[in-house]
Amino acid sequence: MLLAFRKVLILAVLAAPWALAQSDGLTRARQLYQKTQYEEALALLSGLPVESGGVYALMGRCYYMLGDYKKASESFERAVRLEPNNSEYYVWLGRAYGRRAETSSFITAPGLASKARQSFEKAFELDPRNLEAAGDLFEYYLQAPSIMGGGMSKAVALAEKTKDLDPAEYYYRMARIAESRKQHKDAEEQFRRAMDAAPRQVGRVLDLARFLAQRGKQQESETLFAQAEQMEPGNPKVMFERAKAYVESGRNLDKARELLVRYLNSPLTPEDPPRSEAEKLLRQARTS
Repeated sequence: MLLAFRKVLILAVLAAPWALAQSDGLTRARQLYQKTQYEEALALLSGLPVESGGVYALMGRCYYMLGDYKKASESFERAVRLEPNNSEYYVWLGRAYGRRAETSSFITAPGLASKARQSFEKAFELDPRNLEAAGDLFEYYLQAPSIMGGGMSKAVALAEKTKDLDPAEYYYRMARIAESRKQHKDAEEQFRRAMDAAPRQVGRVLDLARFLAQRGKQQESETLFAQAEQMEPGNPKVMFERAKAYVESGRNLDKARELLVRYLNSPLTPEDPPRSEAEKLLRQARTS
């Protein structure tokens, strides 16, 4: 018994440096990811000594942010094989398959879209309180045709099922449903309810501001964008959404260019719109 204990102790001592290197490396890679240094994070992750769901999931996120959705989905597949009960990994797997479907041929798109739906449904099944899983599944149901597992009735049912999780998000989903039905008056009312339910969330202010800009209600939209800026001065997402509204409506293009340049020079995070989208908008603003 004593000999066996000594063997276990020796193995534990030998494994400790590997475990420490794994932990430190993953922490550092996460820091690089948060700074949008995705290639540097991937280089670090690929050299870690031990396979784990966390490593593959972070690799998948990096590939996703770099636009390599095939490698992203492959990484998330490995992550869910190692940790099959992780709802978050399935959310990202669904996103990767969804983007592959959007960028693939009409022959392969349906199969990839089906995998995206199945992943979102699995994520929601594993954790019905996962707001991201519910949100992505809702958007899939809302936008995908019934032949691909989507449909308005499914979107409405999911919105009602998750109503108590987040009232503001519920009103937002009802607004999205109304938009899809071209019930613009009802959509505006629901966007206002979402903002009233979460008055400190700048995203709810931006949702309404963006909607009003699309409906040609520029004065109130401007007021709301200014309100969002006062709530969170220097927030890159506020700059981006305001500039996008200007470019889409073909007005205030000088201001749009200024905002986009500021955005591109800001310290962005993975939660902010990709730089590539801002660069595309900037090119549009310069040629309009």
